[in-house]
Amino acid sequence: MISIKVPTVGESITEVTLLKWTKKEGEWVDRDEVIAELESEKATFEVNAEQAGMLFQKAKEGDSILIGDILADIDETAPKPAQAEAPAAEAANPVAPTSQAPTTSMPSNVKTTPVAAAIIADKKVDTTQIKASGYAGKITKTDVLEALSNPGKNAFPGQALFTREVRSEKMSNLRKTISRRLVESKNTTAMLTTFNEVDMTAIMNIRKQFKDKFKEAHGVNLGFMSFFTKACAIALSEWPSVNAFIDGDQVLYHDYADISIAVSTPRGLTVPVLRNVESLSMADVEKKIIELAGKARDSKLTADELTGGTFTITNGGVFGSLMSTPIINIPQSAILGMHKIQDRPMAVNGKVEILPMMYLALSYDHRIIDGRESVGFLVRVKALLESPALLLMGKDPVASLLEL
Repeated sequence: MISIKVPTVGESITEVTLLKWTKKEGEWVDRDEVIAELESEKATFEVNAEQAGMLFQKAKEGDSILIGDILADIDETAPKPAQAEAPAAEAANPVAPTSQAPTTSMPSNVKTTPVAAAIIADKKVDTTQIKASGYAGKITKTDVLEALSNPGKNAFPGQALFTREVRSEKMSNLRKTISRRLVESKNTTAMLTTFNEVDMTAIMNIRKQFKDKFKEAHGVNLGFMSFFTKACAIALSEWPSVNAFIDGDQVLYHDYADISIAVSTPRGLTVPVLRNVESLSMADVEKKIIELAGKARDSKLTADELTGGTFTITNGGVFGSLMSTPIINIPQSAILGMHKIQDRPMAVNGKVEILPMMYLALSYDHRIIDGRESVGFLVRVKALLESPALLLMGKDPVASLLEL
């Protein structure tokens, strides 16, 4: 019998949460096979079997476990069970199904019984308004009929009318960390927010003109974030205090741009870091964003990928936010908030034109960044986005030619 202990995942981390077992109690596991997923305050990681054998769990899903505690035992002396074989008769003579559920346009992650699926398709029921009560989250006939019996009367799917139910769920380590850091940021920084707006016409035209060629050449889509990260990298080089940290009575300036990108996941907000954005191409940025966002949603980010950023960009526009005041991601000194692109009437050369506009918000720590610097930084980002050719060299080509 060998014991699998919770590994050390960081100097300051003393406990983790068992998110889920990927192998069942008493199940045979092969060597190096993933048996469980754990969550620390910084990242989610997997635990592998050190030897092949029979698994015996020592903790339950949701438990908090100290570093070094025993997570599971593996009996390497247990005989490996024979693999179950499908009956030959069944394979030769499969039984024809008695009924078949109609094809529906339901999301692939929605599970239903055949009868429930038929009712949903016939009545065109919104599955988001149905609370599943079946095994493994499956929607049953009763669930659908309950939703149909009280149309427009209940905004809480699956709940009885006039319910007063209160649910209690343990806060995850990640949510605890988010809570602690947000309060710390609010209490330890002199945070202010300055706003501006940017005309997205030029960027949208570039994407429309080159998106197919860009995808063909680089294998990724040309998104908005690559323009914003490159613009911020240039502006950070010109306004170094926006890219600096306060460390006691010292100010740490960074001569590079490691930009954190806020990514929303089912478990909470994470901010993976793009290293040396100033040295990356547009395609490099897009590829790295896809890689990090995918890892974030699959809970595969490492602690190193979540630490060390010098500046943060968050995009509330993907959720429809028109304007917000983002909170600083300490120990950084500033964060840029992107928002929804919305057509608005704007005065252009004395005439009203409808333009695709986006509000920008820069929250900053006034202890290290003055108003001139915060506004100057945001104005520079605006200029770079409205004239994307400036991203190539940071200056207007004509002005460079004239050495102005």
